[in-house]
Amino acid sequence: MAGNDWINSYLEAILDVGPNLDDVKSSLLLRERGRFSPTRYFVEEVITGFDETDLHRSWVKAQATRSPQERNTRLENMCWRIWNLARQKKQLEVELAQRKAKRRLELERGRREAAADMSEDLSEGEKGDIVSDVSAHGESNKSRLPRINSVDAMEIWASQQKGKKLYIVLISLHGLIRGENMELGRDSDTGGQVKYVVELARALGSTPGVYRVDLLTRQVASPDVDWSYGEPTEMLSPRNSEDFMDEMGESSGAYIVRIPFGPRDKYIPKELLWPHIPEFVDGALNHIIQMAGVLGEQIGGRNPVWPVAIHGHYADAGDSAALLSGALNVPMLFTGHSLGRDKLEQLLKQGRLTRDEINTTYKIMRRIEAEELSLDASEIVITSTRQEIDEQWRLYDGFDPVLERKLRARIRRNVSCYGRFMPRMAIIPPGMEFHHIVPQDGDMDGETEGTEEYPSSPDLPIWSQIMRFFSNPRKPMILALARPDPKKNITTLVKAFGECRQLQELANLTLIMGNRDGIDEMSSTSSSVLLSVLKLIDKYDLYGQVAYPKHHKQYEVPDIYRLAAKTKGVFINPAFIEPFGLTLIEAAAYGLPIVATKNGGPVDIHQVLDNGLLVDPHDQQSIADALLKLVSDRQLWTRCRQNGLKNIHLFSWPEHCKTYLSRIASCKPRHPQWQRSDDGAETSESDSPSDSLRDMQDISLNLKFSLDGDRSGASGNYNSFDSEGNAADRKSKLENAVLSLSREQKAGSGDKAEDCYSIGKFPALRRRKHIFVIAVDCDSIEDLVDTIRKIFEALEKERAEGSFGFILSTFMTISEIHSFLISGGLNPSDFDAFICNSGSDLFYSSVNPEDGPFVIDFYYHSHIEHRWGGEGLRKTLVRWVESINKKAENEEQIVTAAEQLSANYCYAFQVKNAGLVPPVKELRKWLRIQALRCNVVYCRSGTRINVIPVLASRSQALRYLYVRWGIELSKMMVFVGDSGDSDYEGLLGGVHKSVILKGICSSASNQLHANINYPLSDVMPVDSPNIVRTSRDFTSSDIRDSLEKLLKS
Repeated sequence: MAGNDWINSYLEAILDVGPNLDDVKSSLLLRERGRFSPTRYFVEEVITGFDETDLHRSWVKAQATRSPQERNTRLENMCWRIWNLARQKKQLEVELAQRKAKRRLELERGRREAAADMSEDLSEGEKGDIVSDVSAHGESNKSRLPRINSVDAMEIWASQQKGKKLYIVLISLHGLIRGENMELGRDSDTGGQVKYVVELARALGSTPGVYRVDLLTRQVASPDVDWSYGEPTEMLSPRNSEDFMDEMGESSGAYIVRIPFGPRDKYIPKELLWPHIPEFVDGALNHIIQMAGVLGEQIGGRNPVWPVAIHGHYADAGDSAALLSGALNVPMLFTGHSLGRDKLEQLLKQGRLTRDEINTTYKIMRRIEAEELSLDASEIVITSTRQEIDEQWRLYDGFDPVLERKLRARIRRNVSCYGRFMPRMAIIPPGMEFHHIVPQDGDMDGETEGTEEYPSSPDLPIWSQIMRFFSNPRKPMILALARPDPKKNITTLVKAFGECRQLQELANLTLIMGNRDGIDEMSSTSSSVLLSVLKLIDKYDLYGQVAYPKHHKQYEVPDIYRLAAKTKGVFINPAFIEPFGLTLIEAAAYGLPIVATKNGGPVDIHQVLDNGLLVDPHDQQSIADALLKLVSDRQLWTRCRQNGLKNIHLFSWPEHCKTYLSRIASCKPRHPQWQRSDDGAETSESDSPSDSLRDMQDISLNLKFSLDGDRSGASGNYNSFDSEGNAADRKSKLENAVLSLSREQKAGSGDKAEDCYSIGKFPALRRRKHIFVIAVDCDSIEDLVDTIRKIFEALEKERAEGSFGFILSTFMTISEIHSFLISGGLNPSDFDAFICNSGSDLFYSSVNPEDGPFVIDFYYHSHIEHRWGGEGLRKTLVRWVESINKKAENEEQIVTAAEQLSANYCYAFQVKNAGLVPPVKELRKWLRIQALRCNVVYCRSGTRINVIPVLASRSQALRYLYVRWGIELSKMMVFVGDSGDSDYEGLLGGVHKSVILKGICSSASNQLHANINYPLSDVMPVDSPNIVRTSRDFTSSDIRDSLEKLLKS
């Protein structure tokens, strides 16, 4: 009964406080003996035992019911609710314990197996769980937030950055984002994160060494929101950047760039954005490439200026940043803000929703998978506090603090980690603006000189509202500023104040608990907390000593801090756990010493500011003692105040940006490899993939001709099915091909681009008007041949004209493709390119058939090799295969390593019994626990497994073609079946067009998608104009009709 949810919440609170559940159960068992009395039970066991005002209100209503039978029925029902909640909570506790035990066993197993590979002697730091002075992210605790004694150090650092011209991309997708008049609190998606990313972009844009910052978000042109959210670009005006105005350039500064994706006329919540993420990635990719070219003209000597880092905020932006990082081959940073696994645990503990209901409402499993991918791809994960690392990130498969310490220790010793990687956790607290804050230096007896902005009068409206509560308003004020939430622990603070007579004599207590009109109009939880506070004030007779004003404006909060400082008071945050503690920093900026919980972010803040005391929030006496110590010891109060004011700049935006940029500087620079001249001598030519001779020569050196080239890698370890004796012939062929291509380019270098194409400039797909990608995962080779023939027949005229090109995208190797083409009566020249091994290899049709049918793009390998585990990954997979085969009966080999189908960047395995192989999500989880970052693809109805680099895929290969050759994604059309390999979802979204050929692929392929972490429906674009479906028994005419619909759209 939804209307009675409030009853559940209060009964749940009673159980948390803790009546003996066995006693409750035994009391309820009396009913079976005919002696159960609900009236007696509630009076003796509930009403007198617990201070729950709303439950008492329900009891009063029941007592007022005239009919005794109805009254007893009401109360009996409430009794059974308590008992049922008790059973549910016990079951949830059991399930939680089981999940923790399973997680612990998985981690221990992963650590053991990782240690088996990393078999060298461990250092002392690696042996223990605590590494002397090394923190969980591999740094000294003392150096986490280094103190600066003077702003001179900041000026020195700023002067060192001059000359650098960095380009940084930030991503925050959900909510309504604009630079001024932010609508914070308008909805659950427009909150603190929106303010943080806007201020971060603004601060970075004003930081020395940063030329441009782009904050990418969603463009919303909906009548439900302000028109400003539909503007493509908005410049963020800098704050206090007069010193750097001389460094401003034509495109410099910070900008909000709004990318259109998803429904054009709707503002939708973040849970519904997942199907549209690929469309954002494609739009953002287009913007970044264009901006890199613009910046190259301005500051890069006509060489593209690529982002030094792409920083995703929250899971949806993290997923996008990972794909962009892979498409551009640039470093990625990630900030979670709030994490899905932690939220899932909290929701499961409440017991009101099942796991399926939670996922339906919050799309939580898709969110968690995005966060796992962000861990796979990120160089650095930025957190606000140590608590976020220790309590939240350790819940993820991709982060294990113990294994992370071992890997860091090995890196410091320059010892191989065997392909394992953990992102670096960096604690960088959010920045704040302090330039407008003037600390209060006066007191209630001696007034300071006021200014127009900060008058000295004690009669400010909010001051009068607070001081009217006090009989002696000149006593030091203990200030607490928090909403009336049980987690904020305000009642314990009032009890501590009420039971300490000395504290009452020395100080007043001010509780700023949000805004309210009437208690009855508040939410049940908030009103319960407030009523408890009022009852405690009455119990301890604290009238004239405690203030609890009903209203305050947001702009009056600084005045409240000033009043507390003016009385030489103390700020307190007694929350049971505080993720960060922004109010503590604000209070310190106004010169207030602090008393704060020792759980969570305040520990990090206190370590930097050293301006107060930490307490156990459950220990009422500890809270009273800390407050009494600060208000009674003037020397201690002054020292804490001075420390806070001296160190507060460490939480300023300039300091935040300095730490942020130093973290980026520690990342290994990465960017598209073909933008560099191999010999470094060519600097005057354009580096873009245009018509330059140097571009053609670079291609020649990094594309290798192949007859059926398997196991081709950037290392040059090229093995085909030819014998080793043909190596000399292959080398001679390659050299002749290079010379031939170079001669052709020289001959046409003076002609127009079209003339260059006419002589066979490589690759042919660059001159096509449209590209058709055949990514159909058929159950048999015959079905694939038949499908390709139907597509070719539908586009016969355009094929003959040469205006349309074709790409074959498949899980097969190039050798398998060659055999398949021959057996199907097809020619390699029918296709411009071949995306092989699920996206880990890229081949083109050869310009000169005499040199072989295919040529491999080695630049693509250098583009996707980031985080590739290599031999360490292969050994781990072999162990996994052995463990699967041990479970088989009659010594049957369920999975076998397919060496002949593997390549340098793809480890392939044949599956004989797909039903006995763990689902793809289990293998991904197992590899992540061992810090191996890769993309696992189950292919061909689960009979083949390809393990490839983490940011390689068939969809990412299409983005590479756009980045490398300028082939617009919007001019690509992708053919897929009803379902396909486990990477099927990536082929549907984006700005490219998709044709779903109904009836293609078996139910076994559908089962592959049922075994991923989230339903495929969570990521499928609904009613997208870029997707059409054919009839089940489609013909070539049906295909052509579908394509005409897409071309018209």
